[in-house]
Amino acid sequence: MLYYAISCLPVQSGPSEIAIPLISNSSCVCFNLMLAPNLWRFTIRASLFTSVYRKLEVNSIAITITRYMSHRPKRLCTENMSAKIIGTHNGTFHCDEVLACFFLHQLPEYKGAEIIRTRDPVELAKCDIVVDVGGEFDPKKHRYDHHQRTFSETFHTLCPEKPWVTKLSSAGLIYLHFGRRVLAQITSLKEDDRQLEVLYDKLYENFVEEVDAVDNGISQYDGEPRYAVSTTLSARVGHLNPHWNSKSQDTEEGFHKALAMVGAEFLDRVDFYQNSWLPARVVVEEALKMRNQVDPSGEVIVFSQGGCPWKEHLFSLEKELNVETSVKFVLYPDQNRQWRVQCVPAGLHTFSNRLSLLEEWRGVRDNALSELSGIPCCIFVHAGGFIGGNETKEGALEMARRTLQAAAKPACKDANGS
Repeated sequence: MLYYAISCLPVQSGPSEIAIPLISNSSCVCFNLMLAPNLWRFTIRASLFTSVYRKLEVNSIAITITRYMSHRPKRLCTENMSAKIIGTHNGTFHCDEVLACFFLHQLPEYKGAEIIRTRDPVELAKCDIVVDVGGEFDPKKHRYDHHQRTFSETFHTLCPEKPWVTKLSSAGLIYLHFGRRVLAQITSLKEDDRQLEVLYDKLYENFVEEVDAVDNGISQYDGEPRYAVSTTLSARVGHLNPHWNSKSQDTEEGFHKALAMVGAEFLDRVDFYQNSWLPARVVVEEALKMRNQVDPSGEVIVFSQGGCPWKEHLFSLEKELNVETSVKFVLYPDQNRQWRVQCVPAGLHTFSNRLSLLEEWRGVRDNALSELSGIPCCIFVHAGGFIGGNETKEGALEMARRTLQAAAKPACKDANGS
């Protein structure tokens, strides 16, 4: 590249012609001029090409320069642009349309698609798909806005077999209509694979629904919160917008950063749920099916490896498999190759248990606990009664059985009328 600075007269508004004398015996010189009114200097960027034009002589070049100021909407372009165009609103961006755009970019037909950010109806009409702007929800036309007064759709209203009743944002709308295909692209699972459907539900419940609720101003609970949570994904996306008093209010760079951040977090969660959470579900299901071989009561299950996230899977699988007698205890080895007996909580978000270890054992340790319980090799029972330890699997199982037997005694007495 060669750069030449030359003097000229002020350039007037509108097209202008300038004849520049040039002599070249070895190259064809092409100029790209950047002009502005009332400037006395301009820059010529010369690119020299030395291929088949090596013998070409140039005496002068007449260059026509058209000067205009663009009022076109902001466009986000990727390296491999396709013919498709995604439309969303300009100005302050939010997590829902950022996530919606990320979802669309995962699909073959929108991979590398240009994102145009505008509120101009004429420009939006040119887009192949529009999210979070336009005042229209029409899947047949690929219009996915949720701001119109008439909009009140939830996952449940659009898919009655799904339980969620949070009003959808643009993220939820795109996920509902395209989510299975998005996950199929990311995970390489087939759309009709049962595991993909489990992931589809889990990622809405544990990722997308939160974005829907925040964007629609739906509180997580009634009443005043005890403390503020300011690090949610939606909050961090919001922080990427320019400060109110920043000299530049351009949101394009921030939108790009938000798109990358939201995408990375979604992919991370997909990876976790596919490669850690789903395998844990298989482990829990197998243990649940083997429960009667562990103890005739069917109220104790055993994992051969510790660290498996089992609680959520246990609750859902008990319903799916129509387990009549709920599981009370879970046994598993710890990192020291000793065994734990853990109580199953009454629910996912409670510290109460379906059945706690015996009250007289709580807070007692080692030999004192073994003597008190009559079970060899005891290590401890937590003061809260929700977990205990034994050096052996058999000892941990016996701790669970003794607790079950003690809980059954009052019922037996009542049945005998005493």
